[in-house]
Amino acid sequence: MQDYQDIISIGKRTVMHEANAIQKIVDYIDDSFAEAVTRISQSKGRVVITGIGKSAAIGTKIVASLNSTGTPAIFMHAADAIHGDLGIVQDDDVVICISKSGNTPEIKVLIPLIKRNNNLLIAIVSDTESFLAKSADIVLRSTVDSEASPHNLAPTSSTTAQLVVGDALMVALLEMKGFTPADFAKFHPGGSLGKKLYLKVNDIYVQNEKPQVSPDASIKFVISEISSKRLGAAAVVDENEKVLGIITDGDIRRMLNNYDNIKDIKAADIMTKSPKCIQEGELAVNALQMMQKNSITQVLIVNGEKYLGVVHLHDLMREGIV
Repeated sequence: MQDYQDIISIGKRTVMHEANAIQKIVDYIDDSFAEAVTRISQSKGRVVITGIGKSAAIGTKIVASLNSTGTPAIFMHAADAIHGDLGIVQDDDVVICISKSGNTPEIKVLIPLIKRNNNLLIAIVSDTESFLAKSADIVLRSTVDSEASPHNLAPTSSTTAQLVVGDALMVALLEMKGFTPADFAKFHPGGSLGKKLYLKVNDIYVQNEKPQVSPDASIKFVISEISSKRLGAAAVVDENEKVLGIITDGDIRRMLNNYDNIKDIKAADIMTKSPKCIQEGELAVNALQMMQKNSITQVLIVNGEKYLGVVHLHDLMREGIV
């Protein structure tokens, strides 16, 4: 049985082998790559990606990346394509076929069918002398010298190279389209990344209670307000709801430690002046950054100086942006 150091050495050797293989792919990003990106960006159809085996798995990831960044794409398994799924491919679609050898039986059957329909065919292929490479309109090389696995058997460096070429296509396309963070949020409304780009404090504070007290409120009332509204704090506001301060659970605990007689203490006596506030309409992630920077768990939401509500750290955690 191998010890930990042997296992660590295997892992490092694998990573270095693949890193060296990827470094060589840089030299293959040439005019063919630029033409592929240009033709895809000009296409009125979708990108249909096909492949078989491990290349098929890489293809599904590239499809997901393209769709999430504004380039419509769909995956078609090469084996299924020659048994009825070829109807997926429409007249204006661009087809990208991914294969290391470029000579598998399924590929040799599928390629003539695609060419017969006059679809643009882009190959991501390691063997540039293969059937696929010689049949494609544009060839994107993903050539590697060897796999990282023992005996040069299991696809490792070759599939990583295919993935990198696909990522390069995706990034080039999104930059050509002028894809913005707002666009990204549109395609990722349910994910944490998307929420950081579109979720605003307005969307959160309206779901909470609105704890507030006047500056001359009794401590009994302050404690009741904080407890009943369940946000760990209450804003101290004047008659026009202008924010004067904030009282948190921590302020209450410190008061109990510092005063023997709390009967005559008012809210203004223990409030923290100049509390951290954020304007309505600001992104929720900005509220999170304010909390993290100041080691606090809630911020007050305001319109100018008028108090609107509270956003708590737990709200942001619930939304998945923490």
